Amino acid sequence: MKTILNHPFRFAGRRKTKPITEEYYSSQWRLMYRKFKKHKLAQCSLFFLIALYAVALFGQFIAPQGLLSYDSQYVNTAPMPLRWVDAEGKFHLQPFVYGLKSGRDPVTLRKMYVNDTETRYPVKLFVQGESYKFWGLFPTNLHLFGVDQPGKWFLFGTDGMGRDLFSRIVLGSQISLSIPLVGVTISFLLGIVIGGVSGYFGGLIDSMIQRLIEIIRSFPTLPLWMALSAAIPPRIPVVQMYFYITIIMAFIDWTGLARVVRSKFISLKNEDFVMAAKISGVRNMKIIRVHLVPGFISYLVVAATLAVPSMILGETAMSFLGLGIRAPATSWGVLLQEAQQIENVALYPWKLIPLVTVVLTVLAYNFVGDGLRDAADPYKK
Repeated sequence: MKTILNHPFRFAGRRKTKPITEEYYSSQWRLMYRKFKKHKLAQCSLFFLIALYAVALFGQFIAPQGLLSYDSQYVNTAPMPLRWVDAEGKFHLQPFVYGLKSGRDPVTLRKMYVNDTETRYPVKLFVQGESYKFWGLFPTNLHLFGVDQPGKWFLFGTDGMGRDLFSRIVLGSQISLSIPLVGVTISFLLGIVIGGVSGYFGGLIDSMIQRLIEIIRSFPTLPLWMALSAAIPPRIPVVQMYFYITIIMAFIDWTGLARVVRSKFISLKNEDFVMAAKISGVRNMKIIRVHLVPGFISYLVVAATLAVPSMILGETAMSFLGLGIRAPATSWGVLLQEAQQIENVALYPWKLIPLVTVVLTVLAYNFVGDGLRDAADPYKK
């Protein structure tokens, strides 16, 4: 026995076992979260989107002016930068903006505004301004920033009616960012329910649903938008218009997800755990809700994230073409209507700032979707 124990190769057949790490007992969501943290661009995009929705949520407080506010004396005013150093080179601890005085371009005779360096208006936080109802409940006139009267501060300039472009972008984000979320929620419910029924039951039900999907997908998107928008009465309240636009977006977008859900259900409905549930007498709807849908819930999360940008572009395109949100409400697409004319783009390039917000938001959603897709991939380290 001693010889065997002291044999130089007594441990040759033993393998060193790896220590048990978090990967072996963590849930799928925990593993996805760990992978997502490694995707820095997706994380930055997520923080950017959170900031955007925070701005939209507190839009009336952040925007210096309301949707109906305008000043005909300051039409097509260029953006007014925030300053710390005055024209004499003196530094000021409190930021300020110069006053404006109108003049004429000596070549084109076009009305223009120049800085009045003799008048400074300090920029203040939590100033009293235009009255509004916060979230439609609490009347107040407190705004995040502004200048004392008679000063004006147009951070992104003004449009052709003298309305503050920054305020309209902030207030327009409430529609441009919320319609896609509500539309994606409705389209996902339709896609999961209709696609699940089609894939789980099959037969005649499956054939009828697939033919309906093919009919809807065969229509060109733009004529279908125009046809559905033409059915909306021209003079209806803004809330109803919001509801109708959301329904239109959801009605068009659910078909692609329904086909994906159908294929997933077809591949999962014959698995052993589903057959065991059927033999145990579990109802079909409970099998779909408890056993089948959670099997690819990570895919649904990624698909929802990637579907929102298309919804944003769809709402923007509809409003840009005059088929969506109409005055007095506004959205980023409505703000881009003035950019249809080459003259406006050439002379007043700041009117394209809403386009920048659309591009940045779509890119942020795409980066977050890419990060979630990589995190949900079980074969990706």
